[in-house]
Amino acid sequence: MAQYQRIRDLREDHDLTQRALAEILGMPQPQYNRYERGLRDIPTDILQTFIIRLRIICWGGPTTYARRSLVFLTKSRKTPRMA
Repeated sequence: MAQYQRIRDLREDHDLTQRALAEILGMPQPQYNRYERGLRDIPTDILQTFIIRLRIICWGGPTTYARRSLVFLTKSRKTPRMA
């Protein structure tokens, strides 16, 4: 459940509403809300898009930050492979 709290924290850190982030991710707000509350598992492609979009909105290029963020969200020490 902690993973979902981190997703909410990241969204709030960037001053985005659920509606705004859902629009950026190309989904309805209720669907995003279910992901954030942990009612549905977040598909990997949505998680990657979430990280990349936040990186582009706030800091520029996605690569390095997206890899570090994905590690942070999954609490893994291994760097995930990105397609």
